[in-house]
Amino acid sequence: MMPGMAKPKEEDERASSNVRRLRRQPSAGRRVLVVEDHLDTVHSMAVMLKSMGHNVQFAINGFAAIDIARSFRPEFILLDLGLPDFNGDEIARQIKWEPGLEHTRIIAITGRSDDEIRQRAMQAGCEDFFVKPLNPVALEELLAKR
Repeated sequence: MMPGMAKPKEEDERASSNVRRLRRQPSAGRRVLVVEDHLDTVHSMAVMLKSMGHNVQFAINGFAAIDIARSFRPEFILLDLGLPDFNGDEIARQIKWEPGLEHTRIIAITGRSDDEIRQRAMQAGCEDFFVKPLNPVALEELLAKR
């Protein structure tokens, strides 16, 4: 665990308290694929999204993301742009070219707020951009828009 990072249990409690009021919102029940290589982040996102009532699948690398997206057919993909095996932009492009996935909303997530990164992600097919840590209220509002 890196200095200054919350412990997974603390993240669970914080995520649960932030989303209690969001349960049973119009966006509940979305199919969401989370593509993230850091297991602590995967865990906290699972708690948050499942607490909101979503059907969640996870991939920890680009190869798995594409395979899972083909079978799961997510409505939304939360895509970490900094994966070790693939550039997030490449994954977004490939998913947008997949038959049946071209209308999937891809949301780029990254630890850096950088206009160049944001622009590349949008050009690759991402529709929105979030900087970690994710704001649960803003994310739920985005998931409700579809």
